[in-house]
Amino acid sequence: MFRRESSIPLRGSAASLCNNLSVLPLPARNLTQFGVVRGASAQLLSAAPEGVPLAQRQLFAKQGAGVSPAFITQVHWCTLPFRVLVVLTSFKGIQMYEADGSVMVYWHALNSGEASPAPAMFARGIAASGQFICVGTWSGRVLVFDIPVKGPNIVLCEELTGHQTPITDIATEAAEAQDCVADMVTADDSGLLCVWRSGPEFKLLTSIPGFGVPCPSVRLWQGIVAAGYSNGKVHLYEASTGSLHVQISAHARAISALDLAPQVGKLLSAAEDTFVHLWKLSRNTESGSIEVEHCHGECVPDTQVCGARFCDPAGSSFAVTGYDLAEILRFRSA
Repeated sequence: MFRRESSIPLRGSAASLCNNLSVLPLPARNLTQFGVVRGASAQLLSAAPEGVPLAQRQLFAKQGAGVSPAFITQVHWCTLPFRVLVVLTSFKGIQMYEADGSVMVYWHALNSGEASPAPAMFARGIAASGQFICVGTWSGRVLVFDIPVKGPNIVLCEELTGHQTPITDIATEAAEAQDCVADMVTADDSGLLCVWRSGPEFKLLTSIPGFGVPCPSVRLWQGIVAAGYSNGKVHLYEASTGSLHVQISAHARAISALDLAPQVGKLLSAAEDTFVHLWKLSRNTESGSIEVEHCHGECVPDTQVCGARFCDPAGSSFAVTGYDLAEILRFRSA
């Protein structure tokens, strides 16, 4: 069972975007940082366990060329082995900041690569893999940035081309020292999933075909790909082969966010049907099949849920954002 904790107030409603919540636990300081997109700005908050905001910062999308407003599509903390950066994506480009948002260390302007600009350029889908930060784009390309130990000398080192439609989400997992381990998965608007091995040169291991339904959110855990679709279903695939193990009719409306607690294999799913569900994933030691158990369901009345994240690796607490909801809701295991 989970109980409701004190909420964290926002300056306004979270934008109606999938995956519109990022969480960075800071156990050494007994703090948790939250990031939420609100139109052309992103709000970063540091909160104590009792929910009192201790520090707040607003980040704004860099305008770039043109006069149209540069709306932000996602904010996400990327934890690398040697530093933490907060990344903003927008209709104009990609911004990278130091973890507290105080200093912008890198700006990458989006370019269609064509004579006339594309009608709707944007970046969306952010994840860290080793020393790299990967960001998805409207064209289906995934941009791979090589991040130095410190400083602003960030380099665009590779572009991955497995998709033909806009990227929706990217998920990664720390890889073991194996030759063929799958440690990154990308999803797009057609529902296609691409499974990659990261490294100095990224390698496409397998593609999982879509079926005409967008996949707004995806996660990766111990060789299992969890994909949430706009028809409310969650599919669990074998990352190495792309074979479907489990199909869960999790929600009545489009899924807006998935998250995984890596220490225990808990899966969090949130959707536009006002519900947030917790599932326990495990692998049968004899057959190797993936097993799923429903653990908890929480309703956020009259709310289009747009973001949900665990607040710790053990999955003992989670947070939720919703459109037209000027607060971050928090829940903790009783």
